[in-house]
Amino acid sequence: MTDGSSDDDATPVVYRLAPECTVEATDVGERYTATVNGVVEYGVFVDLSANVSGLLHESVLPAEVDYDVGEDLVVELTEIRENGDLGFELYEGDDYAIEERTFAYDRTAAGALAGRTGDTVHVEGEIVQIKQTGGPTVFRLRDESGTVPCTAFEEAGVRAYPEIEIGDVVHVTGEVEEREGALQVEIDALETLDAGAAEHVRARLDASAAERATPADVDPLVDWPAMRELYPDLQRVARRLRRTVLESRPIRMRHHADGDGMCASVPVQLALERFIERTHEDPDAKRHLLKRLPSKAPYYEMEDATRDLNFALEDQTRHGQKLPLLLMLDNGSTEEDTPAYETLSHYDIPILVVDHHHPDHDAVDPFVDEHVNPYLHGEDYRVTTGMMCVELARMIAPSIADDLDHVPAVAGLSDRSKASAMSDYLDLAREAGYDEEFLHDVSEALDYEAFWLRYSAGRNLINDVLNVGGSEERQRELVPWLAERAERDVELQLDAALPHVEHETVDSGAHLYRIDVENYAHRFTYPAPGKTTGEIHDRKVEETGEPVITIGYGPDFAVLRSDGVRMDIPQMVTELNEEFPGAGVSGGGHLVVGSIRFVNGMREEVLDALVSKMADAEIDEELHSTLTR
Repeated sequence: MTDGSSDDDATPVVYRLAPECTVEATDVGERYTATVNGVVEYGVFVDLSANVSGLLHESVLPAEVDYDVGEDLVVELTEIRENGDLGFELYEGDDYAIEERTFAYDRTAAGALAGRTGDTVHVEGEIVQIKQTGGPTVFRLRDESGTVPCTAFEEAGVRAYPEIEIGDVVHVTGEVEEREGALQVEIDALETLDAGAAEHVRARLDASAAERATPADVDPLVDWPAMRELYPDLQRVARRLRRTVLESRPIRMRHHADGDGMCASVPVQLALERFIERTHEDPDAKRHLLKRLPSKAPYYEMEDATRDLNFALEDQTRHGQKLPLLLMLDNGSTEEDTPAYETLSHYDIPILVVDHHHPDHDAVDPFVDEHVNPYLHGEDYRVTTGMMCVELARMIAPSIADDLDHVPAVAGLSDRSKASAMSDYLDLAREAGYDEEFLHDVSEALDYEAFWLRYSAGRNLINDVLNVGGSEERQRELVPWLAERAERDVELQLDAALPHVEHETVDSGAHLYRIDVENYAHRFTYPAPGKTTGEIHDRKVEETGEPVITIGYGPDFAVLRSDGVRMDIPQMVTELNEEFPGAGVSGGGHLVVGSIRFVNGMREEVLDALVSKMADAEIDEELHSTLTR
């Protein structure tokens, strides 16, 4: 400490302590500015800072003077007792120089609080969430090592430090405590850093986040050129997702509610949860930062987008969260997605897409930050989203790799992939203890549960069915039962529908089958119209061994399947819109599977034109395979 005088040793120095200064910043014999915080019979209590207080005993005070709370004084520190109490005297001089004494402290990393329970620590970082509870205010602070909740209590339900906002760079002084098995900092003092210090902290956070966001260096599960082509795109998505977690921004994951969609989303969900656990002290962070949500349509419907936006804005208001990043899996690549994307574009909601549906590149890309799709690399739907997302999950959290060896095969079987790598994926699954018959059962069980779950993610149930973050023992018991139920319901549906299937042979030589699934299939039960059409199609492929086209239709929709016939369904939709401008045709899909919608009153015209286009579709032996189980 100094000797209490200015440089020329003539003018006394009085120190003004920064609010966060502790007793370590003081020394006996030094003079300080002080504020009266209490008047009692035996003296006056004064504050030198938020953390330094002491007593001016009545014996050192003039008897004729009264003091008021909030009054400013100049005091001299006379003693620091063994119990930590401070004693002061009044300083009567009026010729002195005031010097600011800043607080020097050892900064503690937010991710290094283990074993520090009961200690007073100093943490610097960015406020990423402010949540007002019925009791304290919770400030979540991130630094380069992780994120930690810091709590302050003003009074029940009242916002502490109302001047602090999300994005502020702050210094927190407080005591480390354990609450419900998690560490937090009980705030003694919280203040924003000045511009220079804040800029330094931000630079430190950015450099650390850039390094920690780097995806794991992993090789594809199987040696497949198509997947290696996609790896740089997947690495960019992995980097963006890891950085989003580090910045404590929520992730809202939307996926198609079918087998491939769940094979895509569940591994990524598990990987992100593992990464969140590593970087956040709060055990509830997984629940706050990540939500997996199924979409019934193979594109982002306005209903889903409106619901997502509403929840995001409510979470921002009620829980002090940032607006989320939207991760689209097994949907999100088509023009049908753009109205929903355009809605979100009015807010700060980044969009990442990993999909294998035929993309409308020019329509979608103005709205998305990353777009991974095999068609953009000269590949096609045979590279399923589940196959890509298993690789993405391994880049995010490589520790889950051993849990995923069977998932690409399930994804391929779910989406009828004819990729050359399917045999390699089946071999990989076999080495992990899964034969092909059981993998088929898993695929059927996923579809069955997706139907009954409707808009619910069914987290624990789906994890058990797929055995990703679930129980293998339960999977071995549950899957055969679910698959048997699914097969039973399919048979009941086909018993009703097959007698009403219409057949013709088109000019190309392909068999064309038509079924009115609205009038000749059970409604509101499993399987849904799309699945019903697919099951009829599979039966006819097995039955004929020749190219087959199947169309299942209702009042305002049609579901399309083909085997051995190359159908460009997005192109058909474009042509139908040009030919029938009042029909409101929309939809899309792959080369061999898709769906379209139209207005009810134009059904006959649209279906006739659609059948004509399907009849003209090119026979392609590469797309032909007789299904066997």
